[in-house]
Amino acid sequence: MTDRHHDERAPTPSARFSNEGLVAWAFVGVQMLLLALLVLLPSASDWSMPEWLALASNVGSVAGIALMVVAAVLLRRGLTAVPLPNAHARLRTGGPYRYVRHPVYSGLLLFTSALVVSSRSWKVVVVGASLVVVINVKARWEERRLLRHFPDYGDYARRTSRFVPGWPGR
Repeated sequence: MTDRHHDERAPTPSARFSNEGLVAWAFVGVQMLLLALLVLLPSASDWSMPEWLALASNVGSVAGIALMVVAAVLLRRGLTAVPLPNAHARLRTGGPYRYVRHPVYSGLLLFTSALVVSSRSWKVVVVGASLVVVINVKARWEERRLLRHFPDYGDYARRTSRFVPGWPGR
């Protein structure tokens, strides 16, 4: 796995509680609220679902969780709850980071999509769509901080998709 060291402009602990830190925590709070709603809202019968789609949804849920775990483990001590790089952060460009810039978010989006499909509920569709928007805005916000933190991030971002391998949006 390739990883590149960061420059020394890592946020200090007090920076995590600055305006930037508060915005970062707000993203986390909204994301957690939407995830809780996504999981806790009851299923419905707003549409029928063939058995193969139910199976695919279950596989997607497991695959999404697995991708989140693998990507998070690869970040090692650079993993943070907030979308700000810490002093231990390294630019990861190997493993799933070779294919997408945000594999943790990719796994979360796969998990979300699977839950939305299997719920058969329009309420869950609205919550899932809201979570997709929040993750997209959060990733873009985070990328601006990663550009400041890692001199090579711009080149990496130009050649690597954000969430889906091969998907435009570099």
